[in-house]
Formats: sequence, structure tokens, C-alpha cells
Amino acid sequence: MRSGLVSHGLAGENGGISSFIPDVSIVVPVHDEVESLPHLLEAISAAFSDTSLSYEIICVDDGSADGSTALLKKLALTRSDLKSVILRRNYGQTAAMSAGFHYALGKIIVTMDADLQNDPADIPMLLAKLDEGYDLVSGWREKRQDAALTRLLPSKIANWLIRRITDVKIHDYGCSLKAYRAELVADMNLYGELHRFLPALAYIEGARITEMPVRHHARRFGQSKYGLARTFRVLMDLLTIAFMKKFLTRPMHVFGLLGLLSMFSGGGIGIYLTFVKLVLGENIGDRPLLILAVLLLVAGVQLFCFGLLAELLMRTYHESQGRPIYRVREIVAKEVK
Repeated sequence: MRSGLVSHGLAGENGGISSFIPDVSIVVPVHDEVESLPHLLEAISAAFSDTSLSYEIICVDDGSADGSTALLKKLALTRSDLKSVILRRNYGQTAAMSAGFHYALGKIIVTMDADLQNDPADIPMLLAKLDEGYDLVSGWREKRQDAALTRLLPSKIANWLIRRITDVKIHDYGCSLKAYRAELVADMNLYGELHRFLPALAYIEGARITEMPVRHHARRFGQSKYGLARTFRVLMDLLTIAFMKKFLTRPMHVFGLLGLLSMFSGGGIGIYLTFVKLVLGENIGDRPLLILAVLLLVAGVQLFCFGLLAELLMRTYHESQGRPIYRVREIVAKEVK
């Protein structure tokens, strides 16, 4: 993930490839935030001015149409701490964040929004918490400055539902301000709307996760790019996370179980109908139970076959990438002299 990442527009100030490895990479997805960007970059610089940490800012332009692209290109040529990654079109926040992870060189990665609602002054606090032994520190917008009906209420419902399904007990999945160890995000592939489920994905990878309250400001410029229209996509991705959490390496356990239950139910009904026909001499051709028995048997066979195919796909996924089904935190052994 960290090799061969410098492409056109990401070279050093003199056109050469920089070998600088920062302590922290700040990843910022950007979509139509031209007014916020100068203020954001200055605020991030100010947040690190009283620390000894080196840093880089990676702004990923996600198909902006308001001048953000041109501004990021200009700023990247004048600021040594900024990389501007320009995507070909608008792919969505998950893709932009994934691109930022790909080009980040820091040992620690911090993500945040570009709209100035997250406060860069909270970054050192997140980093200090990460030093306590955590792999991921998630921000909690305890006093969120957003519209109650269209933003706060749906968010509270979504966060409650996600907590119940994923068992990751944090209050605010939607807060973009998070700090990660770089090796953690290197193991995670993002698709769909999965960026908001990063704590759940990290939990699947065995990460130690915590959260802490962070400041949240009212939007100063423009309007939010996200609304209730994303609800369906979020729900579908939540179902994906729930499945991955329990059955990623053993899909046959769910499909096989459902298939067997369906086949046994259909077989039981079939035995009963056979008894009615042969022993009691009653007609069963016009009984809905006969159709139900056939459907259950067919569905059971299909589910069982789905389970076998999913097992083969899972093995191909892990074995083709040399990706183990476990994650090692550390190895402790007595030194042999």
C-alpha cells in the first residue's frame, strides 16, 4: 500500500519523488468546498504548530464543480504539507476516503470532513488517546450542530441500529473525525457506503476501539451534500457488515443452516401429505400445503448450493491474496542467546 504511490501531481516541490515519511497523514475528502478549504488547511497547520509531530494533508477532490479542483492544484504547488489527489469524477465519499488511505504515508491516519464542522484542534487529543494502546479512536459529536429533524433524528436511529447489529458500542458512526493506525486501514477494502462503518470493519479485524467527545461546529459555507436519500444504501451496507461480522469465513454456516431447515420443513410436510394420501385416502392435489412443500424443498436445495458456492468464493478470496483468516497483534517470545 505504501510503495509506488507518487504519481503526476504528487511529486515533491522540485518535481522529484519525496522520501519523507510523516508521523500523521490527514485524509480529507473534498466535494464542492472551495470556500472552506483555505480555512481548513490553516486550521490543520495551527493544530500541529505546538506539537513535534510531522504531518501531511491529503485532500481528495471527489469530482468538485465549484472551483475546488483548481484551488487544490494551486495550493499543492505552494504548500509542502499538501497532496492534492484529483479523482476523474464524483465517486462518493467512500471512494474518496479509500483513495486518501492509498496515498497516505503516515504511521497514523486521521480522517475528517472538509466543511469545517470537524475541528482540527481536536486532532492532537485523538492522537494522545491513540497512544494509550488503541488502534482506532472515533470522534463523538456529543453537541452536534445540525438540523434536528433531517440530520440529528435519522443519525440517532441509524447509530442505535448499527450498535445493535455490529456490537461496536460507539455513539457516533457518522463522525468523520477519526484516528487510525496505518496498518489497520491497510487491511480494509472499502466499497459502497462502507466508510461510515469503519469502526465495525476494524472490529472484524480485531482492532481496539474507543471514542471521545469532539467539537462540532455549524456549517459556515454552502450546504450539506448528504441527505435522507442515502438511507437505503446505508441499510444495505449495514446488512453486509452484519453478514461479514459473523459469517465472512464460514458462509456455509448460514446458507447451509437455512437450506437444511427449509428442506426438513418441506420433507416433513411431504411425509404428512403422503400419510394423508396413502393411509387416509384423501385427495392432496388441491391442497396449498403441497405447493408449500415443493417450494421449501427447492428453496432448501438452492440455499445449500449457495452456501457451497460462497465457501468456494471465500477460499478463493483469501487464498488468491495470501490473506490469512486471522490477524496477529504481536508475538512475544523469550530471546534465545
